Amino acid sequence: MASSGNLLQPGQTVSASFAQGQQPVWTLQLKAGDLVQGRLQGDASLRLLDAQGKPLRMLIDGQDQPREFIFIAERGGAYGLRGEALASRAQATYALTLKQVIPASEQKRAAAPLPSPALRELQQQLAKGTTTEAFWQVRQQQGTPMVESVADQPGMALVTFLWRGARNNVRVFGAPSGNHDELQRLGDSDVWFRSYLLPASARLSYQMAPDVPASDDRRMILASTRRDPLNPNGFADGSGDPFLSRSRLELPAAPEQPWVAERPGIARGSLAREVLSSKLLGNERDVYLYRPAQWQPGAKGQGLLVLFDAHAYTRQVPTPTILDNLIADGLIPPTAALIIANPSDLSRQQELPPNPQFARFMAEELMPWARRQGLAAASERTVVAGSSYGGLASAYLGLKHPQLFGNVLSMSGSYWWGREGEEPGWLTREYVKAPKQALRFYLQSGLFEGPKILDTNRHLRDVLLAKGYAVEQVEYPAGHDYLQWRGSLPCGLISLIGKAAQAPEACQLR
Repeated sequence: MASSGNLLQPGQTVSASFAQGQQPVWTLQLKAGDLVQGRLQGDASLRLLDAQGKPLRMLIDGQDQPREFIFIAERGGAYGLRGEALASRAQATYALTLKQVIPASEQKRAAAPLPSPALRELQQQLAKGTTTEAFWQVRQQQGTPMVESVADQPGMALVTFLWRGARNNVRVFGAPSGNHDELQRLGDSDVWFRSYLLPASARLSYQMAPDVPASDDRRMILASTRRDPLNPNGFADGSGDPFLSRSRLELPAAPEQPWVAERPGIARGSLAREVLSSKLLGNERDVYLYRPAQWQPGAKGQGLLVLFDAHAYTRQVPTPTILDNLIADGLIPPTAALIIANPSDLSRQQELPPNPQFARFMAEELMPWARRQGLAAASERTVVAGSSYGGLASAYLGLKHPQLFGNVLSMSGSYWWGREGEEPGWLTREYVKAPKQALRFYLQSGLFEGPKILDTNRHLRDVLLAKGYAVEQVEYPAGHDYLQWRGSLPCGLISLIGKAAQAPEACQLR
């Protein structure tokens, strides 16, 4: 191959001409794994040769535009770089630059600096040989997740989820990203962590999942989910079982939820569970009937809430208590409720996405039955409400039966849904095609829910506004989460059938 006089060094540029028909070769001495970067300037090709001068690969084809080249040495030893003339530019000159050679040992990406000041300090202490005991003692006293201020962003907070002592991995089930994110391990310590920069008004519930079984099935996370043991604030933990309940994170600026706790000294309504059979659907379900203390069947000015998913809206979201408090505060008129259960998880998936037969059940069986129970209100004071699929069902029922349901209260509605074989967003397209109805809307979605929910809710909002509907659309730093929905439900009721002009600060975005 070339003589040692043609040895090319990093940072060196050499020039050559094809005028005498020569094709000089420059030699590189490389180690296995070295990464080589360079540039060829001029009308020529560049070929990589082995130690015997045999071609290995074309690095630059002079007929193409790119002039930068990069390759990794598969073995140690000598390599050659040979400029080759183009038929159309046989007398051309060129310049070859060897920019850099990076050994394999230096190719590892430098670890990103820890965003948390507390973890950076701990990292420094561990490097000096100390243990994590003092760190965990502070966390035991202050709780988790760890919340730190951000000096140059006063409206934000750095939130770090923590776990102590997992063997293989840890995940946050219900992370602010909208996914079930993995935590990182701090060196070889017992500290696992994941940090997020969040608005200081964020609210979410979550679980921790240590040592998740290795599987492509994301449901395997559920094998180890549990409450965060260092977070004293729980949610939906009536069972007392840490594996069934969730932990609660509410940052200091999160809007208050003043209607979710029972208050002494106010008039309380009654709640009765009934069973309703459906000939149209061929099944039966529980329906919870809430009657406020002041309820008078047939009286004018009263309201009615028709709400899906009774398994959640009688437990995680204490709907009767919320209604008691809203009525006591004078923010809504006396309002009864029909809280509708699902016969099964499968029936929920079949009935709540737009289903003409289920819409018939609601209009022809449920509402006449409720009227016979003394629960009815004018359509302009009747709210159909739900979350996720329940929000989707509410908007569908408003479109199909506005004479019964004059108000739609949708929380994180699943407007991405589409009929089989069709594009997503079926219901939004139906609103585009249909004439404007006598309907009002309250649409809520969470900033942590991702585009599948967030973007499709915004799209529906834009369509409704273009059609001339009255729409209040709100977004909170929250996820797909009953912890948020228990605050959105009362705010939606105030907006639709209450004294919206007197809406308290809890319903105002900050």
